[in-house]
Amino acid sequence: MAEREPSRNQDDSISEESAQQGGKKEKSRRPANTAFRQQRLKAWQPILTPKTVLPLFFAISVIFAPIGGLLLYASAQVQEIIIDYSRCYLDAPDFPATEAMSPDLVTMHFKKNASNTANQAQPSWTKRPFNATYYNGSVLQATVPATLCTIDFTIPNEMNPPVLFYYRLTNFYQNHRRYAKSFNTDQLLGQAVSASTIHGSDCTPLTTIVDGGVTKPYYPCGLAANSVFNDTFSSPVLLNVPGDHVNNQTYYMQNNTDISWSTDKKLYGPSSYNWSEVAVPPNWVLRYPNNYSDDYHPDLVNDEAFQVWMRLAGLPTFSKLVQRNDTAPMLAGTYTLDIVHHFNVTEYGGTKAILISTRTVVGGKNPFLGIAYIVVAGICVILGVVFTVTHLIKPRKLGDHTYLSWDNVEPSTAKTTGRDAVMPGEGLH
Repeated sequence: MAEREPSRNQDDSISEESAQQGGKKEKSRRPANTAFRQQRLKAWQPILTPKTVLPLFFAISVIFAPIGGLLLYASAQVQEIIIDYSRCYLDAPDFPATEAMSPDLVTMHFKKNASNTANQAQPSWTKRPFNATYYNGSVLQATVPATLCTIDFTIPNEMNPPVLFYYRLTNFYQNHRRYAKSFNTDQLLGQAVSASTIHGSDCTPLTTIVDGGVTKPYYPCGLAANSVFNDTFSSPVLLNVPGDHVNNQTYYMQNNTDISWSTDKKLYGPSSYNWSEVAVPPNWVLRYPNNYSDDYHPDLVNDEAFQVWMRLAGLPTFSKLVQRNDTAPMLAGTYTLDIVHHFNVTEYGGTKAILISTRTVVGGKNPFLGIAYIVVAGICVILGVVFTVTHLIKPRKLGDHTYLSWDNVEPSTAKTTGRDAVMPGEGLH
């Protein structure tokens, strides 16, 4: 039999002795002998047994059910009206005729009380040609042909402030990757980014244009800015004011003020461009027919409606705030609202609607979260009952928990079968 070769541990001890005796220490790839490197950190490993799992199911249900109920209650306190006016410019009768809107175009959520009328009037609409005008001070800069849609609707209950006015779009995919990345951050911050830089940026395909033999960048460049929602809304006007049968009462709402987040405003700065060096995006040409000038150009720093649009939505159906009233309640009654139609959604099979809503501490009307909590609580109760009955009728025998640890200091009671144990580091020769 050949002589036994020294084991690896013996090799290590020999190399350490040689290093101590002045020899050169050999490089080792072994991790340092620390608790972190050798995975000896203290840890807690829960052992799942019926005594720990079954109470956990019932505890989750006890916690989640009341939270879900409170969320549903808060959502039910929100009052809102949603009116789809997508086809107003096509289907509404010409002014002065009016026509009741189809019931499937209107959604209302209001508290029921004795003051509600038995039969709520269905919203009605009418349309007429309109010229949208844009001024710089008292100087007319542009006239854009449009359609003015007038909608009359009834609010059955008083809506306490803040009253929020949104527009809602469907089937509009702001989360499409090419659309979502199609803007230039430096340009929006106010830097005069060159045409060559814009041409190779994420603004593709709306980057630059050749004008008179000179390549000019679009300002602002990209798909997101070019497709900005540009319908305009008036403040609702209350008709037949109680106690005043002569005059109507305008419910004034802040438009383009306090509707964007403070973090959104930090993304925009005054432009450093010479306005003759940039071009107007294709969908902005009607508003800026003579290109930009020092007196008439976009003010992205103060254009909060643009900033809200550029905070891209993650779903194809979304609502964006356009105006609000934080001080006065919106009285019950019949209101009229004028909408200037510019943004055509029928071309791509989408819809657009107005949404007037209140809010609670958990936000607007959204019962999904409350329903989700209650469903989870119900599932936990069912599972807890099923597992409890199963455990009582036919309990399962548990194993010895001490065998779950690899570093067990207690001697094992297991016996070897058939051959002697082989010590670590030893082999058969």
